[in-house]
Amino acid sequence: MATPWTGDDQEWWDWYMTLAHDADIAPAPLLPGPRSATGAVASDREVTEALAAPYALPDEAVAFFGRHGFVRLPHVLAPAVVAALARCADRLLTAAHGTDNPGRFLALEQLWPREPLMRSVALSRRLGDIAARLLGVDALRLYHDNILSKEPLCGRTPWHRDSDHYPLDSTAVVTSWIPLGEIPDAMGPLACLSRREAARALSGLPASPHRRSYDELVAARLHEAAARPVATPFAVGEVSFHASDCFHTAGPNRTTAPRRVLSCTYYEDGSRIVDEPTALSGAWTDFVPGVRPGEVAASALNPVVGTRAPAS
Repeated sequence: MATPWTGDDQEWWDWYMTLAHDADIAPAPLLPGPRSATGAVASDREVTEALAAPYALPDEAVAFFGRHGFVRLPHVLAPAVVAALARCADRLLTAAHGTDNPGRFLALEQLWPREPLMRSVALSRRLGDIAARLLGVDALRLYHDNILSKEPLCGRTPWHRDSDHYPLDSTAVVTSWIPLGEIPDAMGPLACLSRREAARALSGLPASPHRRSYDELVAARLHEAAARPVATPFAVGEVSFHASDCFHTAGPNRTTAPRRVLSCTYYEDGSRIVDEPTALSGAWTDFVPGVRPGEVAASALNPVVGTRAPAS
């Protein structure tokens, strides 16, 4: 699929979700979603301070990420901070899409240049430094930030790995996944497959990732190999990071509440845009404006947001 994408980013997501071979789900019954948080909501200043504070990343977590290509970290954000970010995301999504979107996967990209609270997330040293240390690189740039909302009745996210999507020539690419509330099984939590399981079950995939047959083949290969992703529920404040070679998916949202997540993708400083980006990269020129294929990916919208802390 060498033809570049010509639509906008939401159109890309609407198309992309059709690539799940079992995208359509039965309309009922839906389970109640998690109860809304009733505790404190952090102020904008408190959010900014929390996202600038360092996180005590254990060496064991770095090693786990190196072996498996993903890691979940507890207590990265306080519940009050999550509540403030969730309130902001609700406002932005309602303004863009209204409140009635059954079955859709909604996305808002590049929020940080115009939304102060989203800027605190996208430029967060807390998150950026975690990402840099997990990848073991000296400095990371921001590719983009987004809000992802899997609405009630939205089906599965197709199996994929981000290396097939981002038009970057580097393997040092990682994405944060920040739930804006509890995510029980019925909401479709992020499901990551270990690198070890992928090497055992998915080597030499012949299908193209832009066809529905790719998702079907990955699912069949994993079933044959009895390989299972980690797909357990998320608690408030837990954050997941996954590498660009990590195969992942997410189940359908079978609840009455939207499943909302903030996400940021980072890449090693000095990376270049590949020579021939494809439609799988979506509206990539919105995220790296003014940079042409083959050039270093460093525009005004790609600030350095994370550095590797000195070894202790």
